[in-house]
Amino acid sequence: MTDDPPVPETARIGRAALNVADLEAMVEFYRDVVGLAVHTRSETTATLGADDTPLLVVEQTESAPPRQRDEAGLFHTAFRVPTREALGAALDRLRDRWTLTGASDHYVSEALYCRDPEGNGVEIYWDKPRTEWPRNDDGTIVIGTVPLELDAVAAASNGASSVPPETSIGHVHLEVSSLAAARTFYGETLGLRVQTELESALFLAAGDYHHHLGVNTWNERTQPATTRHRGLAWFEFSLPDQAAVDSVRRRLVETDHSVTELDDEVGIAVADPDGITVRFRTR
Repeated sequence: MTDDPPVPETARIGRAALNVADLEAMVEFYRDVVGLAVHTRSETTATLGADDTPLLVVEQTESAPPRQRDEAGLFHTAFRVPTREALGAALDRLRDRWTLTGASDHYVSEALYCRDPEGNGVEIYWDKPRTEWPRNDDGTIVIGTVPLELDAVAAASNGASSVPPETSIGHVHLEVSSLAAARTFYGETLGLRVQTELESALFLAAGDYHHHLGVNTWNERTQPATTRHRGLAWFEFSLPDQAAVDSVRRRLVETDHSVTELDDEVGIAVADPDGITVRFRTR
């Protein structure tokens, strides 16, 4: 094994996919409340994104049961908007059309929280300037939680009905059964850096971002994820080139993980310790 992390510093989160029961309701929510554009739509599948960039795949399986209370899976998908003005517009949409369930200042970002029509967690946030991110002596980034001043966010709103073109999925946050197993897989095997460590949560990143991945055991999930249930189907790391995909593949094979080649894309997939599907593909 080389000293370079298999997931390079330039990696970011690409798309996420959800198994859903009601395609129409989910498309309406992510279009009208989150503010994504509908890119493609069929009877059973829709892709939504920002400008020309796909971010979310919604796949209908009407017979799919809800995720069980003890099952690992999605905590939230976090959509990152580029400005506080765009966050204010998201707050307008949430107040007008949905229910805001939380709002926090995380030192590095300001975030709004809600749940989609099928109970999946959703975060919409913007990053504060990197120069304002608090750091430990070793350079790792400190993430915390204090109340967000919603009046100030609302006052910054530009009134937009959709997200700006620069919007991305900034991070994905998972509910796992074991922090130790998650650290081994995402940290030691894939090479993500633990930026912030709490008693029941880890925040990991490629490079010097505050986190591309959160994992927690707050709700004491004990069973692996089941792909036939509603909720997260998969999420992906977007890598700069084929060499980066090959590096991840080698590390996974070296550590005895079963790797699946993606038939319709240049990329691979693997199951994490809780059976959650993680994809790696070129941009």
